[in-house]
Amino acid sequence: MPHIQLNNDAPGIRSLVLFRPDTGKPLYELAQALLRAGSPDSTLSDAERELIAAYVSNLNRTDFCMNSHAAASRYLFGEQATVVDQTLQNPETAPISAKLRALLTIAERVTADARTVSDEVVAAARAEGATDGDIHDTVLIAASFSMYNRYVDGLATLTPEDPAAYTAMGERMGTLGYALPKSN
Repeated sequence: MPHIQLNNDAPGIRSLVLFRPDTGKPLYELAQALLRAGSPDSTLSDAERELIAAYVSNLNRTDFCMNSHAAASRYLFGEQATVVDQTLQNPETAPISAKLRALLTIAERVTADARTVSDEVVAAARAEGATDGDIHDTVLIAASFSMYNRYVDGLATLTPEDPAAYTAMGERMGTLGYALPKSN
């Protein structure tokens, strides 16, 4: 049960965006910019961006965000959807590129304590082909999703337990992106 009266039955952040569209709109715009557009010199795919968001949410133990962004990543990966769960279980053994693995290390450090993003971990990502845009976007996705996770969990929003709910969310996010939901 949410800590505040939201006056809607939407799950997760959607309920908060409906509650406060004035703050929700820029949050959704940021998600759209990070997870779909990216910086001009970034080589990350939308599926990889969603995977970074799911990975950070998994580290933060925010089930709603982890499940919804994992579902979006699975949808975007298509036939290679199993890579999402393998990465969330163990990025070291998952069938992902060395570049993405190095970027997940950066994301993990941002999530735990951003001051631990060292020259060495950035150099390791660069050595695997990460661009400045890839590094920038990874840091901003990790920082933003740590905030989104705390927002969702801090207000105890509804977290569906039915996996089918996330499949539908993932398809919506994968096709429509982050459009402001309509009021109930």
